[in-house]
Amino acid sequence: MTLKLQEAMHNDRKPLAAPDEEVVAATKIWLERAVIGLTLCPFAKSVQVKNQIRYAVSAAKTPEALLADLVAELRILHASDPSDIDTTLLVHPQVLGDFLDYNDFLDLVGAAIRDEGLEGELQVASLHPQYQFAGSAPDDIENCSNRSPYPMLHLLREASVERAVAAFPAASQIFERNIETLRKLGHEGWRRLWVK
Repeated sequence: MTLKLQEAMHNDRKPLAAPDEEVVAATKIWLERAVIGLTLCPFAKSVQVKNQIRYAVSAAKTPEALLADLVAELRILHASDPSDIDTTLLVHPQVLGDFLDYNDFLDLVGAAIRDEGLEGELQVASLHPQYQFAGSAPDDIENCSNRSPYPMLHLLREASVERAVAAFPAASQIFERNIETLRKLGHEGWRRLWVK
């Protein structure tokens, strides 16, 4: 693990600028150690094993440029065969480092999906280094379930989500199980994930 990844996973202020290869490498480590390793998303392992995740790194430095990249990625995902690309992680390390700005941007994400006529086909999940659930304190450990090394937008196919939920009988309990997992792990355990 690089020092930059360790810093990124502990950086609560601003994501680090890094080359695309390093951004993708950090994202893959986070996916393997946190998302899959802690089973924060029980559906992630399948698409990872099948190499069906597209990693796209945006060079955008403004929300407008990021929105253009998002629309391009929505179109790519929609046009792709799900057996080739089932989901996309659009990582944007140079824009929306502030979580409140990022959260406001999500309204534009929803509008872009509607404008592209993809409502009911694609959805976007939010991940950010400063992620904070409504009603939680900034340092509450459960926020780590959506904390990624860099700000990113997770583009998902609705049909894939529906199939995964149908195959996983306890899907409605994922959020509660994640809270329990992270509380048992604690902040020190979360930090130790990044020093391997």
